[in-house]
Amino acid sequence: MIDPAMIGLVLIGGVVLLLVLGAPISTAIALPSAISMILIMGSDRGAITSAQRMLQGANSFALLAIPLFILAGVIMNSGGIAVRLINLARILVGRSPAPLIQTNVMANTIFGSVSGSAVAAAAAVGTTMTPMQQKEGYDRSFSAAANVASAPAGMLIPPSNTLIVFSLVGGTSVGALFLAGYLPGLLWALGCMVVVYLYSRRHPELRGQPMPPLGEIAKVSLAALPSLGLIVVAIGGIVVGFFTPTEGAAVAVVYSLGLSFIYRTIGVKNLPGILFDACRTSSIVVFLIAVASIMSYVMTFARIPQLLADSLFGWTDSPFLVLLLMMVLLLLIGIVLDPTPAILIFTPIFLPIATAHGVDPVHFGIMMVMNLSIGVISPPSAPVLFIGAQVAKAKLESVIVRLIPFYVMLVIILLLVAFIPEISLTLPRLFGLL
Repeated sequence: MIDPAMIGLVLIGGVVLLLVLGAPISTAIALPSAISMILIMGSDRGAITSAQRMLQGANSFALLAIPLFILAGVIMNSGGIAVRLINLARILVGRSPAPLIQTNVMANTIFGSVSGSAVAAAAAVGTTMTPMQQKEGYDRSFSAAANVASAPAGMLIPPSNTLIVFSLVGGTSVGALFLAGYLPGLLWALGCMVVVYLYSRRHPELRGQPMPPLGEIAKVSLAALPSLGLIVVAIGGIVVGFFTPTEGAAVAVVYSLGLSFIYRTIGVKNLPGILFDACRTSSIVVFLIAVASIMSYVMTFARIPQLLADSLFGWTDSPFLVLLLMMVLLLLIGIVLDPTPAILIFTPIFLPIATAHGVDPVHFGIMMVMNLSIGVISPPSAPVLFIGAQVAKAKLESVIVRLIPFYVMLVIILLLVAFIPEISLTLPRLFGLL
């Protein structure tokens, strides 16, 4: 019988070594997991069982929601919907100081909630807003920092692929998670707007603009209304139980494609490229979920969750300290790993500990996603940060310096969400999903 401690060493050591060597995350998870499985069962049975676990991990009807929502996001990003949402954001911002940056924050929140992707929001909104901001003399680095900091709000506001992944691993309701993400996501956006407002107080030249005529407000609002209708149709149908998350994702694809055809921003000739982009992104996510199934089996055999729980959390019974320690660890994890593999690897470890200390699984899911969302804008592994700096043509170092006030504000909001559960749980309770 192979010693479980040795299996755990092979698994964890292999993952860390491959990540340090720069291997793709999927390879860093798959290779040590398969080797560990072979050590447990032998070469033949280990290889066959690994393949079976991968098939079982990916063979899920609920999992289809992720590639479908990704496809809907790619269609919206290509279909000119971002411009209409940006115009709506400018109307909503009104006469606030630094209006173009506030518009950037608001547009990221709206577009991120519709597309479900922080990277897509930072790229689409940043590409549109950056020339306008530079023309008005805005500081390039601060504009990029505001774009980067506000983009992950869409990871909390549904439809969120990250929340769907957590629901698959944690066994929680997608509808409850979707509703639970609204208030924390809006708090995230509000925190960014507060930082921009405080910045504008020291730069009086960034004064607000007069409100446009009522006719223009009505025209812009009506133009954006069909795009916002996606939230009502797809997310509303999931929350009230009219259809499953997978069916809601399919509705989102049909809705966004029909809208783009009506706008004449997408033609039949554009569909192969759109499908290729969506397929490339989806394959990465689905393969990660598949290989994580092998890792989960090996971790259970090696008793890694129990050993980690005993070593890290065994010295205290205080729910406050346990939750605080988990948040610190998740922040560090989010800096190194992307949200999807982080959720797949660490949810089976942390969720039982959280629930044992009285934390609701839905609340923990929002807290975990919010921690990891801060990670996507934190170097060294920060795809949204890199995209935002590249779009603005700003130096990465200067953008990171400008991000510091946003980091402080987001950590404060994270603490509020973590230690005031009702921020996450009020809406799911109101709709009877808890």
